[in-house]
Amino acid sequence: MKAVAAALGVVCLTPLLLAGTAAIAAAGSGGASRATACTSGGKDVDTNAVARQVAAILGGQGADQNVRVEGLELPAEQIPHAKTIVDTGIAMKVPERGQVVALATAIQESRLRNLNFGDRDSLGLFQQRPSQGWGTPEQIRDPVYASTRFYKGLLEVNGWQQMTITQAAQAVQRSGYPDAYAQWEPLARALQQAIVKTLPNGGQTQPGQPDTGNGCRPGEDGSGWGEIPEGAVPDGYKIPSDASPKARTAIDWAMHQLGTMYQWGGTCLAPRGPDPMGRCDCSSLTQQAYAKAGVQLTRTTYTQVKEGDPVPASALKPGDLLFTRGTAAVPEHVGMYMGAGLVINAPKTGRPVRIEKVGDWQILAVRRIPALHS
Repeated sequence: MKAVAAALGVVCLTPLLLAGTAAIAAAGSGGASRATACTSGGKDVDTNAVARQVAAILGGQGADQNVRVEGLELPAEQIPHAKTIVDTGIAMKVPERGQVVALATAIQESRLRNLNFGDRDSLGLFQQRPSQGWGTPEQIRDPVYASTRFYKGLLEVNGWQQMTITQAAQAVQRSGYPDAYAQWEPLARALQQAIVKTLPNGGQTQPGQPDTGNGCRPGEDGSGWGEIPEGAVPDGYKIPSDASPKARTAIDWAMHQLGTMYQWGGTCLAPRGPDPMGRCDCSSLTQQAYAKAGVQLTRTTYTQVKEGDPVPASALKPGDLLFTRGTAAVPEHVGMYMGAGLVINAPKTGRPVRIEKVGDWQILAVRRIPALHS
């Protein structure tokens, strides 16, 4: 595999490349690693600037226009992909060093963009090639799939943790430019550290939920449903008859997304379409479900928790927003109450939209949007 030549921002070219810039652009990824950033990628990175940009993007505020980081010239596009790579690594129990290897590789290969082109048949974040057995074009352009395949390849490399970052990356990628990954190690490390700080419990597994404390009325914690398979509706569930017409519409629409894979930053506008970014994350699922009922919600968990009215968990109505992980003021996850002790949500990277029991949630806040019940 070779890195993508499409330049981001200002790129300094060697004299050889100045004579053949047009040819390189036409070749896609074939010559990128011969291009050198105006500030050497191997030099120290302003970790504070990276952290500020990550916090702005992942906090739902949009890119911080006062921050410029070499290699992150399109942060609104790049940082969500970086988060997917880190999330996938955490889900696979890949240690921090492996996450840094993956990030450095994706920065070099695609500049953290989910490309639909590349050298020969290379595609996606890691410029993986269908002809080399990495998967179908559609699979490779799924950021979770691509990240998973990279990590599987890395974990199969004997002694990768004792290798340098660039040696480990090259052992997986087998690039024609094996030394190119090293320049991105500082940025990859800064990204990994900044992203992990935005995750609940610093990316560590959530502690076990208490037996009590979610505040539901007895019998409304969903305990009677038994095991609920991912992407399935529990046998016998029906939208409660006392749900408002708009809540029924929202719940019904969300149920039609069951089984579609989670995508952080996904719009939820085309969950079953070919573009992974059309899939749902937790807050876009609730946003679009409400939109189908003619009710507008803001985009992120952090802002949705400030909408409508707070209500106790003992007085849930179908369509209410339930918040968990993090804190009550700054929760990290949202789902929609379906009635009968059930909540529908897009849980996390690598998992599909699914129905869970309310009793399995540690509810931090509940918000009721009056327009959904009007």
